[in-house]
Amino acid sequence: MATTPTKAASAADRQLAKRGKRYRAAAAKAPATAVSIDAAVALVKGFDQPKFDQAVELIFNLGVDPAHADQAIRSSISLPHGIGKSKRVVAFTNDPSRAQACLDAGAVRAGGEDLVGEIEKTGFSDFDVAIATPDMMRFVGRLGKTLGPKGLMPAPKAGTVTPDIENAVREYAAGKLEFRTDKQGNVHTVVGRVSFDNQKLTENINTMVDRIRSLRPAAAKGLYIKKVVLKGSMTPAIPLQVA
Repeated sequence: MATTPTKAASAADRQLAKRGKRYRAAAAKAPATAVSIDAAVALVKGFDQPKFDQAVELIFNLGVDPAHADQAIRSSISLPHGIGKSKRVVAFTNDPSRAQACLDAGAVRAGGEDLVGEIEKTGFSDFDVAIATPDMMRFVGRLGKTLGPKGLMPAPKAGTVTPDIENAVREYAAGKLEFRTDKQGNVHTVVGRVSFDNQKLTENINTMVDRIRSLRPAAAKGLYIKKVVLKGSMTPAIPLQVA
């Protein structure tokens, strides 16, 4: 049986009732219809803030079917103003001098077959990004069961399998983003912190929107960017107007 609008609204009301006082007050101010990026940024920054610097998140609902390989999206981007957070990077290279260069560039661990063996044995995964040179993938492939479910396997599409591993480590350690569609065709990314000024957040958001738009798969039919929302990590979502 289809859910009626009244039942859907009641379910949403029950979910809202479970939220804290700050969230409910913010939800009362959140618009029901899409607003400009400038207005959405002002709203998110204007909500009563918690005691920590919230991440600002951008979520896309795309008209793609990720079950088909030619419609799945996976890529990376360096936003013009970063995301306000460094990342823990592991680098896989069998060249000791390059491993040291990766450590100098910001990697928390770097190594070759020895590092693969250690992760295989201990399950170590206390990092955000793994980067490998192409020749290392025949060894790193053994870590698929450990790193794959956590989204940590290096991949050419994301720029994490590359011969220029030192530069990739430097970019990712500085906050370069890797993103992909989930099973529902959503892309969820961080575009900064609430403490960023409005202009920096707006420029980061526009850069991300342009990047997603440029990645439209040829196989995708109909409306591609179906919905975009902006939110703080503890605020309601604000629907965005995107051309």
